[in-house]
Amino acid sequence: MSAVLGLNFHHDTSAALVVDGHLYAAEEERWSGVKHNHHTRKGTLTAPARALQWCLEAAGLEAQDIDAVWAASMRPNPAAGWWLAEERDELAALLPAPLGEHLRLLSHHTAHVLSGYLLSSHDHAAGLVIDAGGSSLGSDFGPGRERITGYDLRPDRIDRLHQGMPTVVPSPAGPRRVHSSLGHFYRNLARRVIPPGDEPEGSMMALAAFGDPQRYGAQIRDLVRLGNNGEVRIDHPWGAADSSTPLLLGGRAWTADNVAEQPEHKRADLAAAVQEVFAESVVHIARHLQRLTRASTLMFSGGCALNSHLNGQLAADSGFDTLFVAPAPHDAGTAVGAALYGWHYQLGQECLPTPTDAAWGPHPGAPAEMAVPTGYRALTGLGPGLEPTVAALLAEHHIVGWVQGQLEFGPRALGHRSILAHPGYAATRDRLNAIKKRASYRPFAPAVLAEHATEWFMSTGDPFMNRVARVRRCRADRIAAVAHHDGTARVQSVAADHQGLRELLEQFHERTGLPLLLNTSFNRKGSPILRTADQAVAAAADLGLDALAVGDSLLLADHVSDPRATVLRTK
Repeated sequence: MSAVLGLNFHHDTSAALVVDGHLYAAEEERWSGVKHNHHTRKGTLTAPARALQWCLEAAGLEAQDIDAVWAASMRPNPAAGWWLAEERDELAALLPAPLGEHLRLLSHHTAHVLSGYLLSSHDHAAGLVIDAGGSSLGSDFGPGRERITGYDLRPDRIDRLHQGMPTVVPSPAGPRRVHSSLGHFYRNLARRVIPPGDEPEGSMMALAAFGDPQRYGAQIRDLVRLGNNGEVRIDHPWGAADSSTPLLLGGRAWTADNVAEQPEHKRADLAAAVQEVFAESVVHIARHLQRLTRASTLMFSGGCALNSHLNGQLAADSGFDTLFVAPAPHDAGTAVGAALYGWHYQLGQECLPTPTDAAWGPHPGAPAEMAVPTGYRALTGLGPGLEPTVAALLAEHHIVGWVQGQLEFGPRALGHRSILAHPGYAATRDRLNAIKKRASYRPFAPAVLAEHATEWFMSTGDPFMNRVARVRRCRADRIAAVAHHDGTARVQSVAADHQGLRELLEQFHERTGLPLLLNTSFNRKGSPILRTADQAVAAAADLGLDALAVGDSLLLADHVSDPRATVLRTK
């Protein structure tokens, strides 16, 4: 038996374990209830204690059974040589013996890129990682961190061949090096566009569809200069962690403090300009990587790879034949990349098969016997009748919580901890945005039977819901709840072996002629995707869902008729 553990001690704290070719992975937020497992004190590092314990228990292992432990480095210490050893000792002290004794570190961006590459079937690929910041670049590069990193990836080696570099800017105290970040650029402008209380980056991406990128396009484009060899230079301080410096546009000073005072249509225009310039910058880097590597496939990861509109543009314009976005491109995914590094490069094991789902976490368990909340009734022991029964509810435009099988790893609900609905009416989207207390302009994603995806969309979509596709115009009016204002949708393609949604989608398709459902994450506003059956029962009642399916049981709201008679009549 061989076993390798991967860990992320930063925000989105997580653990991943590879045992004899089987992957277990979980995020600490699903136990802590704190989204991203963010700490109030900046720079705090903690072990993913409960996620780690679950991985060991699920695999039936003890700490002493682990052959190797790897984690992504994050400390931005400028000194070379000793800094890895110091950080390793600090992190090792957070782990139980003997795990700490085995701990080794690899760079943050390398862990990111391998979380996709080592889960793909491609021998040769280019890799691109873009985020707010990663590991220290060491004294040779000044006080800088990984921001933009390009790789040439092969089964026997990892070549880092492109690195975003610091620039020198004047200051009253003398010249200083500044390491600009496209991740910071997008986030900090998002904080000038999206009022507090909504997630800035995702909300700005959604709002951009309603804006005119030309209104502020020239001014935003002036902040970012694209140079030879994939170079991107961002004027200071717009590529730094700074949301207080006023951005002067259209006679207004835009800051995070006055965002609520800006008219929404102008915020949409700024969002559209930022999204366009951001995407142009990433495509510029990707094209340079294609010229360097001559690879046909691009692996994309890092926090910026969560931008599904960017990913749709990369797939179309980067010059690569294939785009593979890591299943969990955010920081939690570095635990997966670290574990796979040890599994493949240290132990010499074969790569894992390319997944079509990311259900690597815990089962929900059964709800407590007396867990039926006021206003609901329970139907139990439905067995194989569950999917046709829920399909009937969805066909009648009821909104259903869906808790089935192992928990998804990553920020997207992929059909294991989901809220599902009929995709046909815009009113359903509006009701769901009200239920989840989201801005009215936020879209919802469709989950579609993979073999039917191109009948409804202009591309095949993505199994991990990581890119948008254009909705076919002749079909858009039939799926108004999932077609965004700009005619796109973030499409999850559901393969034949998907254990969460496949059977339900087939039943819904048979009943309605639609091979897709609206699929959104099962959580309350500001909270992580839920983990357990009991949490699902409480959340369903709190959100006012029409029904909840857990295992082969179904909770029905009192106002919803029992659908089983309808199911029998249609057989």
